[in-house]
Amino acid sequence: MNCRDRKERLVEQKLIQLRSSDTMQRIGKKMSDSVSNPPKFHFVLVHGSCHGGWCWFKIRCLMETSGYKVTCVDLKSAGIDPSDPNTLFTFAEYNKPLIEFLFNLPEDEKVILVGHSAGGLSLTDALHKFGSKKIQMAIYVAANMLKYGFNTDEDVKEAVPDLSEFADVNEQTFGLGPDKPPTSMIVKKEFQRKILYNMSPMEDSTLASMLLKPAPAMALGDAKFEEQGSDADKVRRVYIKTLNDRVIKQEQQDAMIRSWLPSEIFDIESDHSPFFSAPSILFGSIIKAAITLVE
Repeated sequence: MNCRDRKERLVEQKLIQLRSSDTMQRIGKKMSDSVSNPPKFHFVLVHGSCHGGWCWFKIRCLMETSGYKVTCVDLKSAGIDPSDPNTLFTFAEYNKPLIEFLFNLPEDEKVILVGHSAGGLSLTDALHKFGSKKIQMAIYVAANMLKYGFNTDEDVKEAVPDLSEFADVNEQTFGLGPDKPPTSMIVKKEFQRKILYNMSPMEDSTLASMLLKPAPAMALGDAKFEEQGSDADKVRRVYIKTLNDRVIKQEQQDAMIRSWLPSEIFDIESDHSPFFSAPSILFGSIIKAAITLVE
């Protein structure tokens, strides 16, 4: 590493420290004070593959400090859910915790869904099932935003990460036998920081490496949705782009946006995991989007 590279790295580390320190609390207070009577939003945060509700800890802290209600769900086999990912074969099984949570909401309560990465599939499934009856807004963060899921080859091209440039990065389990498709997969530890957390603080990527769990590959591949009589298109959707993403690359994010145009788009200079690398900016973008509901 030459002198210039070291200097750039030191600057990057300093920026990361600023983002993850007291700055987060100051931003949170500023956003909550930006309206005279802060609306009582209820945010439901949905993780992506291999992660769990734990990955939102910085965003949850900012939201709760600012007076908002927050729920972080663990989908089947994720987080503290004990299910074996190699026994999950349908997306309905995998997404059941979110769907049951929404089903059991009080009649007069609506939520704002925020989904990261493959969590976008969970949001879309919920939109088709509940529409505006339960959902005020759906916010996709570096996420799969496919109106009907993986129904065509084009859907797969637009949304499935292509990590081939990094060589053989996935550790796969073939629970149904070696001649069958993999039942679960996870990015190998030696590639996790390089691919998922390349701009994130080292302590966050270290924590993540201890908590990541294999994702149910067959269940995620089964994510296909149909119109169910809901008014899914009436729910406002927002897309938050991550400009230095090595998982869902810019051209993929742009393709999904063109295919199913959201009402608003935000850009964040972050890696695939802005809840670690740019939490205050991500928080600010989410709140700015939500406030439009009451303007």
